[in-house]
Amino acid sequence: MNSAGGAFGNGRAPAFIAVAHGSRDPRSAATMSAVVTEIAEQRPDVDVRLAFLDLNTPSVEQVIDAVAAQGHTEAIVVPLLLGSAFHARVDLPGMLAAARRRHPLLRITQADVLGTDARLVAALRDRALDAGADRDDAGLGIAVAAVGSSSAAANRITAEVAAALTHDTRWRSAICFATTQPSLVRAVSDLRSQGARRVMVAPWFLAPGLLIDRLADAEPGLVHAPPIGPHRFLTQVALDRYHAAGRLPLELSA
Repeated sequence: MNSAGGAFGNGRAPAFIAVAHGSRDPRSAATMSAVVTEIAEQRPDVDVRLAFLDLNTPSVEQVIDAVAAQGHTEAIVVPLLLGSAFHARVDLPGMLAAARRRHPLLRITQADVLGTDARLVAALRDRALDAGADRDDAGLGIAVAAVGSSSAAANRITAEVAAALTHDTRWRSAICFATTQPSLVRAVSDLRSQGARRVMVAPWFLAPGLLIDRLADAEPGLVHAPPIGPHRFLTQVALDRYHAAGRLPLELSA
């Protein structure tokens, strides 16, 4: 996104390679491109680039090859992923190991995933408020929707997000998943049995896509907040992951 070099050690800050999941839905790639554009705007001294794990281009391999060809000696790979699942624990490390063999002079570090940082929960709350939620509405139920996993522990994390989302509001919450149980239909039923008069769906997703569309089709009469998308808090968290992985100061000199 930005090829400017900053003053850092050998005169250049580590390249920032932001890795998104990828989707057949073009809205997803467009959203992640907007996210990375915002990151690059915050750090004009850093070469910030977007890569995809699957289904979109440029691939992780292509971006690393380009970074090496342009003379970078260090790159920090930041997974723009909310969970530390197979892609973050197996796929991406395998790609980076192969890249290190191709480019032995390029130091490649994988940063932590975005995770359930409180700022991302705050960004999700902002999306719900933008969609018409009122913090003081005791009749509002929020169905927090995530992808879903075969791991019960991973799914419990969504419940933690839902609890954090409704903190300091009068909202009720329930969780649901696009690929496993409980479904959105079940979450809506649970919220209404708890006394919710209105239900809003808050997708714990970074970008729109086919899974979010599936949720909308399941309950088309509900208000569906947009996914997190480009948001100042997402930019902050991604930059924090970059700095932490490289043990860099929060502000590199321009």
